Amino acid sequence: MLITMLAAGTRGDTQPYIALGLALKAAGYTVRIAASETFQSFVEGFGLEFYPLQGDVSKVSTDSHLKKAMQADNPLKIVMSFKVLREYAFSLQKGFYDACQGADAIVYHPGAAIGYFIAQALNIPSILATPFPMTPTKDYPALIFYDSVRLGKTFNLLTHILFEQTMWLVSSLPIQQFWKQEFGSVPPNFTNPFRAIREKNALTIVSCSNYVFPEPKDWPDRVHNTGYWFVDEEHNWTPSDELQDFLQSGTPPVYVGFGSLGDPDRATQTTELVIDALNRSGQRGVLATGWSGMAKLDRIPENIFILDSAPHAWLFPRMSAVVHHGGAGTTAAGLRAGVPSILIPHANDQFAWGRRVYELGVGAKPIPRQKLTAAKLSEAIMQALTPEVKLAAKALGARIQSEHGSETAAKAIAHYLEQQ
Repeated sequence: MLITMLAAGTRGDTQPYIALGLALKAAGYTVRIAASETFQSFVEGFGLEFYPLQGDVSKVSTDSHLKKAMQADNPLKIVMSFKVLREYAFSLQKGFYDACQGADAIVYHPGAAIGYFIAQALNIPSILATPFPMTPTKDYPALIFYDSVRLGKTFNLLTHILFEQTMWLVSSLPIQQFWKQEFGSVPPNFTNPFRAIREKNALTIVSCSNYVFPEPKDWPDRVHNTGYWFVDEEHNWTPSDELQDFLQSGTPPVYVGFGSLGDPDRATQTTELVIDALNRSGQRGVLATGWSGMAKLDRIPENIFILDSAPHAWLFPRMSAVVHHGGAGTTAAGLRAGVPSILIPHANDQFAWGRRVYELGVGAKPIPRQKLTAAKLSEAIMQALTPEVKLAAKALGARIQSEHGSETAAKAIAHYLEQQ
Protein backbone atom coordinates (compact mmCIF):
# COMPACT_ATOMS: atom_id res chain seq x y z
CA MET A 1 0.00 0.00 0.00
CA LEU A 2 1.49 3.32 -1.13
CA ILE A 3 1.18 6.35 1.14
CA THR A 4 2.16 9.71 -0.32
CA MET A 5 3.21 12.30 2.24
CA LEU A 6 3.02 15.98 1.28
CA ALA A 7 5.60 18.04 3.18
CA ALA A 8 5.93 21.82 3.03
CA GLY A 9 8.69 24.20 4.03
CA THR A 10 12.30 23.99 5.11
CA ARG A 11 14.46 21.05 6.16
CA GLY A 12 13.20 21.39 9.71
CA ASP A 13 9.62 21.19 8.42
CA THR A 14 10.38 18.14 6.25
CA GLN A 15 12.39 16.11 8.76
CA PRO A 16 9.45 14.99 10.97
CA TYR A 17 7.75 13.50 7.90
CA ILE A 18 10.84 11.41 7.23
CA ALA A 19 10.56 10.04 10.78
CA LEU A 20 6.87 9.27 10.25
CA GLY A 21 7.65 7.76 6.84
CA LEU A 22 10.24 5.43 8.36
CA ALA A 23 7.75 4.27 11.00
CA LEU A 24 5.14 3.62 8.30
CA LYS A 25 7.71 1.75 6.22
CA ALA A 26 8.57 -0.41 9.23
CA ALA A 27 4.83 -1.16 9.52
CA GLY A 28 4.81 -2.51 5.96
CA TYR A 29 3.78 0.49 3.85
CA THR A 30 5.53 1.96 0.83
CA VAL A 31 6.13 5.67 1.45
CA ARG A 32 6.68 8.50 -0.99
CA ILE A 33 7.54 11.97 0.30
CA ALA A 34 6.89 15.06 -1.82
CA ALA A 35 9.08 17.96 -0.74
CA SER A 36 11.35 20.65 -2.15
CA GLU A 37 13.86 19.24 -4.64
CA THR A 38 16.54 20.60 -2.29
CA PHE A 39 15.93 17.64 0.02
CA GLN A 40 16.09 14.77 -2.48
CA SER A 41 19.34 13.24 -1.25
CA PHE A 42 18.29 13.83 2.36
CA VAL A 43 15.03 11.88 1.96
CA GLU A 44 16.41 9.17 -0.31
CA GLY A 45 19.29 8.65 2.11
CA PHE A 46 16.75 7.08 4.46
CA GLY A 47 15.47 4.67 1.81
CA LEU A 48 12.18 6.43 1.14
CA GLU A 49 10.70 7.29 -2.26
CA PHE A 50 10.97 10.97 -3.16
CA TYR A 51 8.93 13.24 -5.40
CA PRO A 52 10.70 16.58 -6.05
CA LEU A 53 8.73 19.82 -5.87
CA GLN A 54 10.29 22.41 -8.15
CA GLY A 55 12.20 25.24 -6.51
CA ASP A 56 14.97 25.65 -3.97
CA VAL A 57 13.29 26.40 -0.65
CA SER A 58 16.49 28.06 0.65
CA LYS A 59 15.90 30.89 -1.85
CA VAL A 60 12.88 31.93 0.21
CA SER A 61 15.31 33.58 2.61
CA THR A 62 16.77 35.74 -0.17
CA ASP A 63 13.49 36.78 -1.83
CA SER A 64 12.77 40.22 -0.35
CA HIS A 65 8.96 39.82 -0.32
CA LEU A 66 8.99 36.31 1.12
CA LYS A 67 11.73 37.22 3.56
CA LYS A 68 9.66 40.11 4.90
CA ALA A 69 6.61 37.85 5.19
CA MET A 70 8.58 35.30 7.17
CA GLN A 71 9.73 37.97 9.64
CA ALA A 72 6.21 38.86 10.85
CA ASP A 73 6.41 39.38 14.61
CA ASN A 74 2.82 39.86 15.80
CA PRO A 75 -0.53 38.15 15.07
CA LEU A 76 -1.79 40.83 12.65
CA LYS A 77 1.45 40.88 10.65
CA ILE A 78 1.47 37.08 10.55
CA VAL A 79 -2.08 36.97 9.18
CA MET A 80 -1.19 39.60 6.55
CA SER A 81 2.08 37.85 5.66
CA PHE A 82 0.26 34.70 4.61
CA LYS A 83 -1.10 36.57 1.58
CA VAL A 84 2.45 37.10 0.31
CA LEU A 85 3.07 33.35 0.43
CA ARG A 86 0.18 32.58 -1.94
CA GLU A 87 2.19 33.06 -5.14
CA TYR A 88 4.93 30.77 -3.86
CA ALA A 89 2.27 28.23 -2.82
CA PHE A 90 0.67 28.18 -6.29
CA SER A 91 3.86 26.82 -7.85
CA LEU A 92 3.71 23.78 -5.53
CA GLN A 93 0.16 22.61 -6.24
CA LYS A 94 0.83 20.67 -9.46
CA GLY A 95 3.76 18.91 -7.82
CA PHE A 96 1.59 17.89 -4.89
CA TYR A 97 -1.09 16.61 -7.28
CA ASP A 98 1.32 14.61 -9.42
CA ALA A 99 3.03 13.10 -6.38
CA CYS A 100 -0.27 11.55 -5.26
CA GLN A 101 -0.97 9.64 -8.45
CA GLY A 102 -1.06 5.90 -7.72
CA ALA A 103 -1.27 6.44 -3.97
CA ASP A 104 -3.63 4.49 -1.72
CA ALA A 105 -3.67 7.19 0.97
CA ILE A 106 -2.40 10.74 1.46
CA VAL A 107 -0.80 12.24 4.57
CA TYR A 108 -0.49 16.01 4.28
CA HIS A 109 1.04 19.00 6.07
CA PRO A 110 -1.46 21.84 6.77
CA GLY A 111 0.54 23.91 4.26
CA ALA A 112 -0.37 21.29 1.62
CA ALA A 113 -4.14 21.40 2.15
CA ILE A 114 -4.66 20.35 -1.47
CA GLY A 115 -3.97 16.81 -0.20
CA TYR A 116 -7.50 16.72 1.21
CA PHE A 117 -9.05 17.50 -2.20
CA ILE A 118 -6.71 15.20 -4.14
CA ALA A 119 -7.72 12.32 -1.87
CA GLN A 120 -11.36 13.22 -2.38
CA ALA A 121 -10.90 13.18 -6.18
CA LEU A 122 -9.02 9.86 -6.09
CA ASN A 123 -11.49 8.37 -3.59
CA ILE A 124 -8.75 7.44 -1.12
CA PRO A 125 -8.29 8.32 2.59
CA SER A 126 -6.42 11.43 3.69
CA ILE A 127 -4.84 12.25 7.04
CA LEU A 128 -3.82 15.70 8.30
CA ALA A 129 -0.36 15.45 9.87
CA THR A 130 0.54 18.73 11.52
CA PRO A 131 3.85 19.68 13.17
CA PHE A 132 2.06 21.87 15.71
CA PRO A 133 -1.29 21.76 17.55
CA MET A 134 -3.93 23.52 15.46
CA THR A 135 -7.24 21.79 16.26
CA PRO A 136 -9.43 24.31 18.12
CA THR A 137 -9.43 24.05 21.91
CA LYS A 138 -10.35 26.19 24.89
CA ASP A 139 -7.23 25.09 26.79
CA TYR A 140 -4.76 27.52 25.17
CA PRO A 141 -4.65 30.05 22.31
CA ALA A 142 -3.55 29.25 18.76
CA LEU A 143 0.22 29.44 18.46
CA ILE A 144 0.34 32.78 16.65
CA PHE A 145 -1.66 34.28 19.56
CA TYR A 146 0.03 32.29 22.32
CA ASP A 147 2.43 35.05 23.37
CA SER A 148 -0.31 37.69 23.35
CA VAL A 149 -2.86 38.79 25.93
CA ARG A 150 -4.92 36.03 27.60
CA LEU A 151 -8.69 36.62 27.69
CA GLY A 152 -10.08 33.25 28.76
CA LYS A 153 -11.31 29.99 27.26
CA THR A 154 -13.77 31.45 24.74
CA PHE A 155 -11.07 33.76 23.40
CA ASN A 156 -8.69 30.79 23.14
CA LEU A 157 -11.20 28.93 20.99
CA LEU A 158 -11.78 31.96 18.77
CA THR A 159 -8.04 32.35 18.10
CA HIS A 160 -7.88 28.78 16.81
CA ILE A 161 -10.86 29.33 14.53
CA LEU A 162 -9.28 32.53 13.20
CA PHE A 163 -5.94 30.81 12.60
CA GLU A 164 -7.62 27.86 10.89
CA GLN A 165 -9.60 30.18 8.63
CA THR A 166 -6.46 32.18 7.83
CA MET A 167 -4.63 28.99 6.84
CA TRP A 168 -7.52 28.15 4.55
CA LEU A 169 -7.58 31.62 2.98
CA VAL A 170 -3.89 31.24 2.14
CA SER A 171 -4.36 27.77 0.66
CA SER A 172 -7.71 28.15 -1.07
CA LEU A 173 -6.73 30.54 -3.87
CA PRO A 174 -3.68 28.55 -5.10
CA ILE A 175 -5.73 25.32 -4.95
CA GLN A 176 -8.60 27.00 -6.76
CA GLN A 177 -6.31 28.40 -9.48
CA PHE A 178 -4.59 25.05 -10.03
CA TRP A 179 -7.83 23.04 -10.11
CA LYS A 180 -9.51 25.42 -12.56
CA GLN A 181 -6.41 25.35 -14.78
CA GLU A 182 -6.30 21.55 -14.80
CA PHE A 183 -10.00 20.60 -14.66
CA GLY A 184 -11.97 23.73 -15.50
CA SER A 185 -13.67 24.08 -12.12
CA VAL A 186 -13.00 24.08 -8.40
CA PRO A 187 -12.93 20.75 -6.53
CA PRO A 188 -16.31 19.33 -5.45
CA ASN A 189 -17.29 20.31 -1.89
CA PHE A 190 -14.70 23.08 -1.94
CA THR A 191 -14.71 24.16 1.68
CA ASN A 192 -12.32 24.63 4.58
CA PRO A 193 -10.76 21.15 4.90
CA PHE A 194 -9.53 21.73 8.45
CA ARG A 195 -13.12 22.12 9.61
CA ALA A 196 -14.43 19.41 7.25
CA ILE A 197 -12.14 16.70 8.63
CA ARG A 198 -13.63 17.22 12.09
CA GLU A 199 -17.16 17.03 10.72
CA LYS A 200 -16.24 13.76 8.98
CA ASN A 201 -14.38 12.47 12.06
CA ALA A 202 -11.25 11.96 9.94
CA LEU A 203 -7.82 11.40 11.48
CA THR A 204 -5.50 14.22 12.51
CA ILE A 205 -2.10 13.48 14.03
CA VAL A 206 0.08 16.08 15.73
CA SER A 207 3.87 15.97 16.09
CA CYS A 208 4.04 17.45 19.56
CA SER A 209 4.87 16.12 22.99
CA ASN A 210 2.11 15.72 25.53
CA TYR A 211 4.66 16.95 28.06
CA VAL A 212 4.92 20.23 26.14
CA PHE A 213 1.28 20.77 25.17
CA PRO A 214 -0.96 18.16 26.84
CA GLU A 215 -3.66 16.79 24.57
CA PRO A 216 -6.82 18.85 25.27
CA LYS A 217 -9.89 16.99 26.53
CA ASP A 218 -12.12 18.97 24.15
CA TRP A 219 -10.40 17.61 21.02
CA PRO A 220 -12.37 15.12 18.89
CA ASP A 221 -11.62 11.40 19.33
CA ARG A 222 -9.62 11.18 16.11
CA VAL A 223 -7.17 13.99 16.89
CA HIS A 224 -4.02 12.65 18.53
CA ASN A 225 -1.01 14.38 20.09
CA THR A 226 1.37 11.50 19.40
CA GLY A 227 4.66 12.89 20.67
CA TYR A 228 7.35 14.40 18.44
CA TRP A 229 8.43 12.63 15.24
CA PHE A 230 12.19 12.44 15.46
CA VAL A 231 14.64 11.08 12.90
CA ASP A 232 18.27 10.85 13.90
CA GLU A 233 20.43 12.18 11.08
CA GLU A 234 23.78 11.01 12.39
CA HIS A 235 23.50 7.53 10.85
CA ASN A 236 25.69 8.74 7.96
CA TRP A 237 27.29 11.82 9.54
CA THR A 238 30.74 12.04 11.08
CA PRO A 239 31.97 15.10 13.00
CA SER A 240 35.24 16.65 11.88
CA ASP A 241 38.37 16.04 13.93
CA GLU A 242 38.45 19.77 14.67
CA LEU A 243 34.93 19.70 16.17
CA GLN A 244 35.70 16.57 18.20
CA ASP A 245 38.91 18.14 19.51
CA PHE A 246 37.08 21.34 20.48
CA LEU A 247 34.36 19.46 22.37
CA GLN A 248 36.94 17.42 24.26
CA SER A 249 39.17 20.36 25.12
CA GLY A 250 36.96 21.95 27.77
CA THR A 251 33.58 22.21 29.42
CA PRO A 252 30.42 21.60 27.32
CA PRO A 253 29.84 24.70 25.17
CA VAL A 254 26.69 26.67 24.43
CA TYR A 255 25.20 26.11 20.96
CA VAL A 256 24.02 29.19 19.05
CA GLY A 257 22.28 29.00 15.67
CA PHE A 258 19.36 30.69 13.94
CA GLY A 259 18.60 28.16 11.19
CA SER A 260 16.87 29.44 8.09
CA LEU A 261 15.76 32.75 9.64
CA GLY A 262 19.07 34.43 10.39
CA ASP A 263 19.59 37.72 8.55
CA PRO A 264 22.59 37.58 6.15
CA ASP A 265 22.71 41.40 6.11
CA ARG A 266 23.72 41.50 9.77
CA ALA A 267 25.52 38.16 10.04
CA THR A 268 28.81 39.70 11.17
CA GLN A 269 27.10 41.94 13.72
CA THR A 270 25.13 38.97 15.10
CA THR A 271 28.25 36.82 15.38
CA GLU A 272 30.15 39.53 17.23
CA LEU A 273 27.17 40.04 19.58
CA VAL A 274 26.98 36.31 20.35
CA ILE A 275 30.72 36.03 21.01
CA ASP A 276 30.51 39.05 23.32
CA ALA A 277 27.63 37.43 25.23
CA LEU A 278 29.50 34.13 25.58
CA ASN A 279 32.58 35.92 26.88
CA ARG A 280 30.50 37.91 29.39
CA SER A 281 28.91 34.72 30.69
CA GLY A 282 32.22 32.83 30.75
CA GLN A 283 31.06 30.16 28.31
CA ARG A 284 32.55 28.38 25.35
CA GLY A 285 30.41 28.32 22.22
CA VAL A 286 29.59 26.36 19.07
CA LEU A 287 28.10 28.68 16.45
CA ALA A 288 26.21 27.38 13.41
CA THR A 289 26.09 29.74 10.43
CA GLY A 290 22.93 28.14 8.96
CA TRP A 291 21.63 30.08 5.93
CA SER A 292 24.22 32.83 6.54
CA GLY A 293 22.58 34.03 9.75
CA MET A 294 26.05 34.24 11.28
CA ALA A 295 29.45 34.79 9.71
CA LYS A 296 32.83 33.08 9.78
CA LEU A 297 34.97 35.90 11.12
CA ASP A 298 38.64 36.30 10.24
CA ARG A 299 39.64 36.02 13.87
CA ILE A 300 37.83 33.49 16.07
CA PRO A 301 38.57 33.35 19.83
CA GLU A 302 39.82 30.02 21.15
CA ASN A 303 36.63 29.49 23.14
CA ILE A 304 34.49 29.61 19.96
CA PHE A 305 34.00 27.00 17.21
CA ILE A 306 32.09 27.92 14.05
CA LEU A 307 30.53 25.30 11.75
CA ASP A 308 28.03 25.30 8.90
CA SER A 309 25.67 22.84 10.56
CA ALA A 310 25.54 19.54 12.42
CA PRO A 311 22.72 17.12 13.24
CA HIS A 312 20.88 18.42 16.27
CA ALA A 313 20.34 14.90 17.60
CA TRP A 314 24.12 14.41 17.75
CA LEU A 315 25.20 17.91 18.77
CA PHE A 316 22.63 19.15 21.27
CA PRO A 317 23.16 16.51 24.00
CA ARG A 318 26.86 17.49 23.99
CA MET A 319 26.02 21.15 24.76
CA SER A 320 25.46 22.86 28.11
CA ALA A 321 22.57 24.87 26.60
CA VAL A 322 21.15 25.71 23.17
CA VAL A 323 20.37 29.18 21.83
CA HIS A 324 18.21 29.28 18.69
CA HIS A 325 15.41 31.03 16.82
CA GLY A 326 12.59 28.86 18.16
CA GLY A 327 11.49 26.92 15.08
CA ALA A 328 9.21 24.04 16.05
CA GLY A 329 11.71 21.36 14.99
CA THR A 330 14.74 22.98 16.61
CA THR A 331 12.77 23.56 19.81
CA ALA A 332 11.74 19.90 19.90
CA ALA A 333 15.35 18.78 19.37
CA GLY A 334 16.57 21.03 22.18
CA LEU A 335 13.92 19.78 24.61
CA ARG A 336 14.62 16.16 23.71
CA ALA A 337 18.35 16.66 24.34
CA GLY A 338 17.59 17.47 27.96
CA VAL A 339 19.61 20.69 28.07
CA PRO A 340 18.35 24.23 28.80
CA SER A 341 17.10 26.38 25.92
CA ILE A 342 17.32 30.10 25.22
CA LEU A 343 14.99 31.12 22.41
CA ILE A 344 15.50 34.26 20.29
CA PRO A 345 12.19 34.42 18.38
CA HIS A 346 12.38 36.09 14.98
CA ALA A 347 8.82 35.61 13.68
CA ASN A 348 5.60 33.62 13.48
CA ASP A 349 5.11 30.73 15.95
CA GLN A 350 8.61 31.12 17.41
CA PHE A 351 7.26 33.50 20.05
CA ALA A 352 4.88 30.77 21.21
CA TRP A 353 7.66 28.19 21.59
CA GLY A 354 9.79 30.74 23.43
CA ARG A 355 7.05 31.45 25.94
CA ARG A 356 6.21 27.76 26.37
CA VAL A 357 9.84 26.77 27.04
CA TYR A 358 10.00 29.46 29.72
CA GLU A 359 6.65 28.39 31.22
CA LEU A 360 7.91 24.82 31.50
CA GLY A 361 10.94 26.01 33.45
CA VAL A 362 13.41 24.44 31.02
CA GLY A 363 14.92 27.62 29.63
CA ALA A 364 15.44 31.33 30.04
CA LYS A 365 12.90 34.02 29.26
CA PRO A 366 12.90 34.47 25.45
CA ILE A 367 14.48 37.54 23.87
CA PRO A 368 12.85 38.80 20.65
CA ARG A 369 15.50 39.25 17.93
CA GLN A 370 14.78 42.97 17.68
CA LYS A 371 15.65 43.39 21.38
CA LEU A 372 18.72 41.12 21.44
CA THR A 373 21.87 42.56 23.01
CA ALA A 374 25.03 40.93 24.30
CA ALA A 375 24.08 41.89 27.86
CA LYS A 376 20.62 40.36 27.61
CA LEU A 377 21.91 37.17 25.97
CA SER A 378 24.64 36.81 28.59
CA GLU A 379 22.08 37.17 31.38
CA ALA A 380 19.77 34.62 29.71
CA ILE A 381 22.60 32.09 29.35
CA MET A 382 23.46 32.39 33.04
CA GLN A 383 19.77 32.06 33.96
CA ALA A 384 19.44 28.93 31.81
CA LEU A 385 22.48 27.32 33.43
CA THR A 386 21.13 27.49 36.98
CA PRO A 387 20.75 24.07 38.69
CA GLU A 388 16.92 24.28 38.77
CA VAL A 389 16.62 24.88 35.03
CA LYS A 390 19.22 22.22 34.18
CA LEU A 391 17.38 19.62 36.29
CA ALA A 392 13.99 20.52 34.78
CA ALA A 393 15.40 20.33 31.24
CA LYS A 394 16.96 16.93 31.92
CA ALA A 395 13.70 15.56 33.33
CA LEU A 396 11.62 16.86 30.40
CA GLY A 397 14.13 15.42 27.93
CA ALA A 398 13.77 11.97 29.49
CA ARG A 399 9.96 12.16 29.28
CA ILE A 400 10.03 13.24 25.63
CA GLN A 401 12.43 10.42 24.77
CA SER A 402 9.93 7.94 26.22
CA GLU A 403 7.10 8.92 23.87
CA HIS A 404 8.15 7.34 20.52
CA GLY A 405 5.88 9.70 18.63
CA SER A 406 6.47 8.54 15.05
CA GLU A 407 5.67 4.91 15.94
CA THR A 408 2.52 6.01 17.81
CA ALA A 409 1.46 8.11 14.81
CA ALA A 410 2.10 5.23 12.38
CA LYS A 411 -0.07 2.90 14.49
CA ALA A 412 -2.86 5.48 14.50
CA ILE A 413 -2.65 5.76 10.70
CA ALA A 414 -2.61 1.98 10.23
CA HIS A 415 -5.64 1.57 12.49
CA TYR A 416 -7.50 4.34 10.66
CA LEU A 417 -6.75 2.93 7.20
CA GLU A 418 -7.93 -0.53 8.26
CA GLN A 419 -11.34 1.01 9.07
CA GLN A 420 -11.75 2.81 5.74
